[in-house]
Amino acid sequence: MKVFGLLYRKVWFPIILVSILLVSSCKDFLSVDDYFSDELKLDSVFAETRYVKAYLWGTAGMFPDEGNLQNNSHTPGPFATDEAFTAFLTTHGYNGMRFAIGEINASSLYSLNTWGLYYRIIRKCNTILTRIDEAKDMTTKDRFDILANARFIRAYAYYNILVDFGPPILLEDEIIESNATLDAYDRPRSTYDEAVEYICKELEEASVFLPNSVSLVEFGLPTKGAAYGLITRIRLLHASPLYNGGEVARAYFGNWRRSTDNKQYVSQVYDERRWALAAAAAKRLIDLGETGLYRLHTVPADGETPALPQGVTSDPDYYEQWPLGANGIDPYRSYSEMFNGEAVIPVNPEYVWARRSNGIVESTRMSFPQKVDGWNGTSLTQKVIDNYLMIDGREINNSSAAYPYQESGFTNEVKVFSGYRLNANVSNMYRNREPRFYASVGFSGCFWPMSSSTSSGYYNQTIEYYFDSPNGKGGVSTPTDFPITGYVIKKFIHPTDAWGGTNARRMEKAFPIIRYSEILLSYAEALNNLTGSHTIEVDGQQQTFSRDMAQIRKAFNPIRYRAGLPGINGNEDAKSFQNIIEKERMTEFLFENRRYYDVRRWGIMEQVESEPIRGMNVEGSKEVFFNKVIPNTSRIGARIVSKKLALLPLPLKEVRILPSLDQNPGWED
Repeated sequence: MKVFGLLYRKVWFPIILVSILLVSSCKDFLSVDDYFSDELKLDSVFAETRYVKAYLWGTAGMFPDEGNLQNNSHTPGPFATDEAFTAFLTTHGYNGMRFAIGEINASSLYSLNTWGLYYRIIRKCNTILTRIDEAKDMTTKDRFDILANARFIRAYAYYNILVDFGPPILLEDEIIESNATLDAYDRPRSTYDEAVEYICKELEEASVFLPNSVSLVEFGLPTKGAAYGLITRIRLLHASPLYNGGEVARAYFGNWRRSTDNKQYVSQVYDERRWALAAAAAKRLIDLGETGLYRLHTVPADGETPALPQGVTSDPDYYEQWPLGANGIDPYRSYSEMFNGEAVIPVNPEYVWARRSNGIVESTRMSFPQKVDGWNGTSLTQKVIDNYLMIDGREINNSSAAYPYQESGFTNEVKVFSGYRLNANVSNMYRNREPRFYASVGFSGCFWPMSSSTSSGYYNQTIEYYFDSPNGKGGVSTPTDFPITGYVIKKFIHPTDAWGGTNARRMEKAFPIIRYSEILLSYAEALNNLTGSHTIEVDGQQQTFSRDMAQIRKAFNPIRYRAGLPGINGNEDAKSFQNIIEKERMTEFLFENRRYYDVRRWGIMEQVESEPIRGMNVEGSKEVFFNKVIPNTSRIGARIVSKKLALLPLPLKEVRILPSLDQNPGWED
């Protein structure tokens, strides 16, 4: 296993501002790593508008690459959940795995120690907000644009603190001088409620002057939709059981009080209206989408698109034309091309907010087979595999006679659909599965095109993972470079992508920070949790929200239709639909860094993390490989289940320096 660092940090500024940075005389003091040294020359920064803009986008460029979720990741991510596992050594920077097996503590956060980074970003934004009027050549339009973006960037920094570390210290517009006494720095954290309201308020204010869309060269810059999307996500988090009173909030945070005033950090009183606020936030974005700004990414059906499965009666609209049903689109390509680089990145209508990500491109190597110069070890769990539905929308334990799920036997013919090849002699477990399965999962017997490579043996390969196969545990040259569960993540891999051989190349990728599908599912979930009617004011207009199954179907079913699956029929009760939502989000957002936060906010983290990781029998020959087992590794037993894992610990040195700074529950202080 080779170790790679993040080759470059993808920043938000467009090409025109890159040129400003290169030619301006201020380039030496726009350091994003040393926020004290640039203070000495801030007078020059705020002398001209172009330097202020460069300083702004230099600040934005400090954020980590959101798509870098595996090696030296900024957040625990997939390896800290039940969706992924690996045999890679944690000493090589797999800090999500470190978090899951108890190797993270308040003294050793490794790359997860982003607390200070986000406060450096906040400080720079505060500097912009307080000194912006010093640039005498600044137009009114530039001023509003810079203020809006600075507020958004600051709010996004606070958002990242909130979701990973919990309640932040809210500085508002204050800048603490670098030579100030310790007393000036010492202040308590906000409560969770206070943080939510502050961040949402800042995003609302930023959204007023943020554009609806940006040009192609400005792809990744904040927009009105990006602000609304973050508000939706925060409101849904705030409404969820972990932070909204009730049994779960009591179990995790019932005794967590602020030391300075004994106030509860997390409210212990349930407030149903929070679900209505989340629904209202999502509905605002849906309304914006219906103007043509956002929609689910789809590819029209063609001659290679398979017919929809017959005999589906659970959803009366299933066979209607898209978007009222699943007919007329190619489900496999509609989903896969959104991630693998085939779709034109800056114009993807499903991206509410996304950024180009070199982290994703580099991470694909961890899935590629070792024999074609990959590292072969980013594994999906059997739980993920079993969560995928059959092609007619049934679960594997309730499959139909027409499209059965079988754990014995192998396929006897090659099937080619939508440009995807399903080999003969593949386990029947992988037959008749929904299109998202084939778009996302590398299983034993899977066909890998790797068509950019022109070297024999490096393209058009069938890859097996049983013990004595070339890419199995007994066949690899590096002991940890094999898929420990018998599966790898292929979601971001294009058919032309290759790592080995002559002319091998990879398509450019983007990481979807917020997708329109998330907004639709958030709206459906929020409505589902309402037991009464609630009137919410949105942008000066009153709207009433309740558990309206017609609205829930309208939001939820297109996600299923895009995947070629039937939707719900509208007769589901709240509990059963919540279960559907949880399963749907696990599949739809695989490796998009949603699962880690979802299981926590739902209050099911301990339940799902207590279930053993399972996969195929990678210790056996092909004859016994296709049996579900617990992998033979001590790392399985090392996984810890603890309420303290709801949040990362605050860095211990920060807690010990500042008397009023309380540590998160369960972590050392």
